[in-house]
Amino acid sequence: MNTQKLLSPKTIREDVRDFASVVTGLRPVPAGQSPTTTQLSRIAISILLVSAIAILSVGCSKEKTEEAAVPVTAANAQKATVQRVVTADAVLFPLQQAALVPKISAPVKQFYANRGSKVRKGQLLAVLENSDLAAAKEENKGAFEQAEATYVRSTAAGLPEEIQKATSDAQSAKEMFDAQQKVYDSRQELFKQGAMPRKDLDQAGVSLTQARAQYELAKRHLDSLNAVVKQQETKGFEGQLSSARGKYLGAQAQFGYSEIRSPIDGVVTDRPLYPGEMPSAGVPLITVMDLSRVIAHAHIPQKDAFLLKVGDQATIDVSGMDKPTEGKVTLVSPALDPNSTTVEVWVQAKNPDQTLKPGTSVRLSMVSETVPDALVVPASAVLTAADGSATVMVIGSDQHARQLAVKVGIRQDENVQILDGLKEGQTVVASGAYGLPDNTKVSVEAAKEKETETEKGSDKPSAGEESSSSSSKDSSKEKNSK
Repeated sequence: MNTQKLLSPKTIREDVRDFASVVTGLRPVPAGQSPTTTQLSRIAISILLVSAIAILSVGCSKEKTEEAAVPVTAANAQKATVQRVVTADAVLFPLQQAALVPKISAPVKQFYANRGSKVRKGQLLAVLENSDLAAAKEENKGAFEQAEATYVRSTAAGLPEEIQKATSDAQSAKEMFDAQQKVYDSRQELFKQGAMPRKDLDQAGVSLTQARAQYELAKRHLDSLNAVVKQQETKGFEGQLSSARGKYLGAQAQFGYSEIRSPIDGVVTDRPLYPGEMPSAGVPLITVMDLSRVIAHAHIPQKDAFLLKVGDQATIDVSGMDKPTEGKVTLVSPALDPNSTTVEVWVQAKNPDQTLKPGTSVRLSMVSETVPDALVVPASAVLTAADGSATVMVIGSDQHARQLAVKVGIRQDENVQILDGLKEGQTVVASGAYGLPDNTKVSVEAAKEKETETEKGSDKPSAGEESSSSSSKDSSKEKNSK
């Protein structure tokens, strides 16, 4: 750090006198003598020259400071396709899951599937002890068959005695009615021929009327008996048969509960017991999952849920996997979760190799909107003020960066969509704009070329080439200095 020594007034006068003598060529004035007018004029001119030189040097230094350029990196505003992506943490679940809990309490007799076994719908997985249930099933089966035989025999047998008597009476009345009808017809014919008196014809008519009335009465009585007695008898037999059938079906169902079958196609993921053990009440005996597809369940804020709809493309990123898995949004819950005030969203993806495991924590990226030919700039070029307004520093043809207000849209990775305030092809400060005053002169560094050289390993010179080139540059600098 440079320091300056404080000078006394006497020392300053002596230095000025010596300087004036050097500049004007005058010798120092002896002590006790006064300088001449010519000497005074030359001293004044020397002082003015020194002051002018000092002022010019200060002005030049200020001019150089103002013209100093600030190094920045720049990028052009260009058209590109951007996507509005909603991200969220999620947990994977299987497409279907069946935790099989036995409906009866009995020890495990035998398992027919192990953990990791692929099973089909309806396949037998385990059997519980069911000897007593098998016996009850056979007993109720016999009772049902006996009730069925009784029903068939009873409905096919003759009618009850009262119905039989009514049937016989109706048949006799019918025969009597037919006989009286024939007598009346024959007497009427003889009466027309004059061979029979009117009295005998009238008597035959009265007998026919009585026979018809008796027949109709017997027929109505038979019909009423058939409608009531036979119907009630049939209902009784049907009730006995239905009761026996119900008991048999109940025993059959209890026996079926001892056989544990898979309700879905999938893989056995859990089987905690061994044969002979008694499963606890309400505890699953076997768990089967359909892992052909997985569903990621996520809870997102309401403002993000408004952007999504069923069918939107999405990706599932799992830690440790090389690339994300593609999927689709299958559910956007129509109601908020009352506990977290968030919206549940499901993303379904194929899992043919079963690499995605249920219970895994994943990261979802759901594309809610795609905008082609959007004007974008690097995200680092956008400056956000305290009031939320956005600005960029635009580099003009005079290499001065000027602040420009813009309206931003979608932010994706390292790019930001510009909706208004900027035109395609304009150059903005990509890095170094923070804290940069308006209308500042800048010098643009070739950041893109450096990135290109880094990406292209073949074009990058080796370490030996770099050292040789640097040494040749150093030698050339030494020659120029010499």
